[in-house]
Amino acid sequence: MIRHVVHFTWSDAADEDRRAQTVAALRRLPEQVPGPVAFTVAPDAGLVEGNAHTVLVADFPDAEAFRRYATDPVHLGVVAEHVRPYLAARSAVQYEV
Repeated sequence: MIRHVVHFTWSDAADEDRRAQTVAALRRLPEQVPGPVAFTVAPDAGLVEGNAHTVLVADFPDAEAFRRYATDPVHLGVVAEHVRPYLAARSAVQYEV
C-alpha cells in the first residue's frame, strides 16, 4: 500500500470561505477519481504555530493506482482551480505502508 501525504499552506488570497471551498473540492476527489482506498482532508487544529494549514492523506493499493490518480484529469482540474491559485507552499511524500 502507498500512502500519499500532502501539506498545504494557503496564501493570503485564501480567506476562510476560500479554504472551506478548497477543502470541500479535495474531499470530493474519491467520489470522482478512482484509486484511493482511504482519503482524509482536514484543516490544521491550530495547536502549534507555523504548521501548514491543511493536510491530505490518501492510501492507494499500489504505486500504479497512485500514479493513475495523480495524473487523472479530474484531479488535475481540482488542483488547477482550487489549490494552485491559493497556494503559498506545498510539500508531499509517498511511502509504503
